[in-house]
Amino acid sequence: MCLYMGMRNQNQSKLAAMIATIFLAAAEALAQDQQQAASEEGEESKRRIVISIADRKLAVVEDGRVVKIYPTAVGADATPSPTGVFRIANRVPNPTWYGPHRKIVPPGKANPLGTRWIGLSYKGYGIHGTNNQGSIGHNVSHGCIRMRKADVEQLFEIVRVGDVVEMVAEPMAEMGWVLKTTESADSGE
Repeated sequence: MCLYMGMRNQNQSKLAAMIATIFLAAAEALAQDQQQAASEEGEESKRRIVISIADRKLAVVEDGRVVKIYPTAVGADATPSPTGVFRIANRVPNPTWYGPHRKIVPPGKANPLGTRWIGLSYKGYGIHGTNNQGSIGHNVSHGCIRMRKADVEQLFEIVRVGDVVEMVAEPMAEMGWVLKTTESADSGE
């Protein structure tokens, strides 16, 4: 009986890993299709996202003007958020989280990605929701940018595959153009 159960659990683990691999391949194919469709439109986006890691803020910039600023959580000291210029590679509503040691968390309240995933061209990194709203405003992630549920859902509707995402180490105050804000998602600011 024990040998049978061990073989059964091993087969279930192999099946789960195979299914996860299939889902990842399908997600990457979808992302490539979205990227190709965006490039076929021939229009260069006038929208970009600027993330100040120092301030833990994300700014939506359209036509050179900041139209929205959101609070975020960024990478912890041991797992910092990358800096550089990236592009949005994919957008996934109600994502499944594929964690270390083959841990898989389906969409739902326990999912660390929350309700939205906005993947970056830097593989493995993205902007996403969280199942821990109290983490916003802190350096606690594994390098991704976390946002409140309502904020990431709003951002998800604004951005498109191909939009530029600039992740900078400097505070926004040192980037003078960011101060030309028309709206802030932070209450009391």
